[in-house]
Amino acid sequence: MTSTKQRTSAAEVVSRPGRWLALCVLVLAVLLVAVDATVLGLATPYISEDLKPSGTQLLWIGDVYSFVIAGLLVSMGSLGDRIGRKKLLLVGAVAFGAVSVLNAYATTPELMILARALLGVAGATLMPSTLALIRNIFHDPRERSLAVGIWGAMASAGAAVGPVVGGFLLEHFWWGSVFLINLPVMAVLVVVGIKLIPESKNPVPGPWDLVSVVLSLVGMIAVVYAVKEAAAHGFRWDVAVSAVIGAAALTWFVRRQLTLDSPLLDMRLFRNRGFSGAVLADLLTILGLSGLVFFLSQFLQLVQGRRPFEAGLAELPAAVGAVAAGLIAGVVARRFSVRSVVAGGLAAVGLALAALTTLSQSTGYPLLGGVLLVVGVGAGFSFTVTADVILSSVPKEQAGAASAVSETAYELGAALGIALLGSIVTGVYAGFTAPPGTPADVASAAHESLGGAVESSSALPAQQAHELLTSAQTAFVDGLQVAAGVGAAVLLVTAVAAWFLLRGQRLEH
Repeated sequence: MTSTKQRTSAAEVVSRPGRWLALCVLVLAVLLVAVDATVLGLATPYISEDLKPSGTQLLWIGDVYSFVIAGLLVSMGSLGDRIGRKKLLLVGAVAFGAVSVLNAYATTPELMILARALLGVAGATLMPSTLALIRNIFHDPRERSLAVGIWGAMASAGAAVGPVVGGFLLEHFWWGSVFLINLPVMAVLVVVGIKLIPESKNPVPGPWDLVSVVLSLVGMIAVVYAVKEAAAHGFRWDVAVSAVIGAAALTWFVRRQLTLDSPLLDMRLFRNRGFSGAVLADLLTILGLSGLVFFLSQFLQLVQGRRPFEAGLAELPAAVGAVAAGLIAGVVARRFSVRSVVAGGLAAVGLALAALTTLSQSTGYPLLGGVLLVVGVGAGFSFTVTADVILSSVPKEQAGAASAVSETAYELGAALGIALLGSIVTGVYAGFTAPPGTPADVASAAHESLGGAVESSSALPAQQAHELLTSAQTAFVDGLQVAAGVGAAVLLVTAVAAWFLLRGQRLEH
């Protein structure tokens, strides 16, 4: 009798009216959080002009959002499991909207840094909640695979859509508009979410361990900071200290989780070979995607001279590929196998990056568009299937914590992609020789970055400016070729590792 009742209630849940509409709202939130991570890149010159931040303040304005998100994801995923994922999502959405206004109207660099950090806190409540709620709204495995596919497609597409949205807004409005677009979306999320999204949480959650929260936050922020600073400015003593503090905090975090009755994150999940393999593939897929999109943005604008909106549109094939692959990834993984789809996706991204080792200043758009499309398809397949594996390998009660692991891999992959590939590009670029007779201050600014070369060369006579820019652009393209080669090697090795780690892994039928 009880089992009949359970089957009936399960059927009711599966046919829950409005679940696809609820999904639309959830993925809209994910898209916004992902867009917000990249949209600022194009607005940076305008913010610099308006708020006049120092070089260090400008770095913090750009980075603090992803630092805070990466540091808080595990804690927020676990908090959602305890207090209710719907409750956390709605509170986070209201906070995200309110803090977006603070970002748009910030009047000093310090206020801007604080506003970006607070936006990161709100973003960290949204990301794991959305994926965990999908796990609880869609009980039919095939429907859930499609839902996770749509979610993954939006998360991957957000990185590529950011420059398009940002480029359009900056050509028509002031820089604060890139934040104000969050308001209507969050309003829809709250109104529709209250009606359509069911509440879910762990029925026996245990206490929320604040020491673990602090260790997770300190560890993640310190490690991500060390990686980014080492990439931008080389390995200094403060970078080494930050890396040691981060590693120590994360080691303590792991040890503490293994002793707690109700851990923030159940570290025993990583004993599952499929779970660990999926997390690794997740991280390195996004490393390749975000690193490529970030540097191609600069290539399209500063080497090939495209306007921000045009450069954003040029990167759209990555988003199109990610969305298309995400929608069919579950079906393909059931038809063939999880490991063939994930390893194949990683290999596709690796081969596309390898094609960029032939890049030159005059490379036509067909090659670039083709590379971006292949990267999008590969990332869409790999990222979606790994997210599904991560979700289905844990009990429903731990969906928030497992989602947070997937999200942390995403954020860490994005940070590492830009930082590691960035350090290679910067290292090669900084070695170029300025034309004879270039003033020392102009040469110094030009060696800092390609943007610096474009800006500082405007003070030189036309012929000298042309020579300086040509040298700088050639060096940037050389750096991009080397970074693409290294990225290709990393992703192809990961494809082989995923083939073995995901052996025997299957999606639920």
